[in-house]
Amino acid sequence: MEIDKNQLLRFTTAGSVDDGKSTLIGRLLYDSKAIFEDQLEAVENTSKKKGHEGVDLALFTDGLKDEREQGITIDVAYRYFTTPKRKFIIADTPGHIQYTRNMVTGASTANAALILIDARHGVIEQTKRHAFIASLLQIPHIIVCINKMDLVDYSEEIYENIIHQFEEFSSKLYVKDIQFLPISALDGDNVVNRSTNMDWYQGAPLLHTLETMHISSDINKIDARFPVQTVLRPQREGFIDYRGYAGRVASGIFRPGDDVVVMPSGFTSKIKDIDSMDGSLEEAFAPMSVSITLEDDIDISRGDMIVKENNMPTSVQEFDAMLCWFNNSPARERAKYTIMHTSNEQKAMIKEVVYKIDINTYAREENNKELKMNDIARITIRTTRPLMVDEYRDNRITGSFVLIDDATHETVAAGMIV
Repeated sequence: MEIDKNQLLRFTTAGSVDDGKSTLIGRLLYDSKAIFEDQLEAVENTSKKKGHEGVDLALFTDGLKDEREQGITIDVAYRYFTTPKRKFIIADTPGHIQYTRNMVTGASTANAALILIDARHGVIEQTKRHAFIASLLQIPHIIVCINKMDLVDYSEEIYENIIHQFEEFSSKLYVKDIQFLPISALDGDNVVNRSTNMDWYQGAPLLHTLETMHISSDINKIDARFPVQTVLRPQREGFIDYRGYAGRVASGIFRPGDDVVVMPSGFTSKIKDIDSMDGSLEEAFAPMSVSITLEDDIDISRGDMIVKENNMPTSVQEFDAMLCWFNNSPARERAKYTIMHTSNEQKAMIKEVVYKIDINTYAREENNKELKMNDIARITIRTTRPLMVDEYRDNRITGSFVLIDDATHETVAAGMIV
């Protein structure tokens, strides 16, 4: 199978505190020669000051001063690196329970999630919590990295037991693709290079798995959705009558000549041209940013959506969603918020908290409905004007939204439409 060298794979890391997430990413960057010399020098100097014999690999990702001093990850750290086979963006997310919201943020756009398990401790509550969030966010691929195999004498039996523990609870989750990998991030076993200490493991090392992972099918190519961000009217020579609708294709494929519907108005037209920075295109698909011109002069503005006649999203003013609450202040039922859904911005309110989820046991809490920071709940939302939505499991773009507090302008929650 041919892998597109320009194809970008986003992956996130998750695991409990001290499971070695930052060390694993450091090892990936270090062994794949994706670190600049000045970065390497700075980390070597810091490692010496802290009394380490070698390079402290975790320092490559812990960017905040507090993180380096406390030896923990607090914020989501994004790292970009590239190999001859693929480009990557890593979201290194915190392991602490009080940073659930950070994991949701980092994982929301990921193609894959790396869930780390300490081989000495096996599956713990935090493992279940992170696997639940990964399934809630519909991350298509999960790689369970069983780390610190060097501390359990590279035992195949321990590795197999942890797989069994993980599969016992993950069978209740909606996850399409789970792979398991025995590694030692500290020593580099099965990270970039194959391990000589675990010849019983016949699979590929982590980097090869990430480089060859098939992600083209992760993008929804069936439901054509084009949220309009702005209307282009250049009003200059050669473009006097030009009226283009600019935005990013959320999903599906658009071609000149396609019959389309503009929502929410319901007006119909045909695509005349699709333009990009590089000129006219024969087709546009996610996640391309383009300008579409139509055969007819229709009143279209930011927040409208261009779709196909035979496949339309649902136009709703009230819907249910799974919501992760980000803010220090609790959610206020029936309080007004601004909802941002694709390029559409409306006023909205949380009409009802249906139930909260205990993310340790997956149990529903129907009595305690106060939403505090890091809580995940099923809620009902009502908006002032219709939104054009799909279920999140079908479309991660048109099925997701954020809520903004009108008073503080803070992003207080992220939601997934069900």
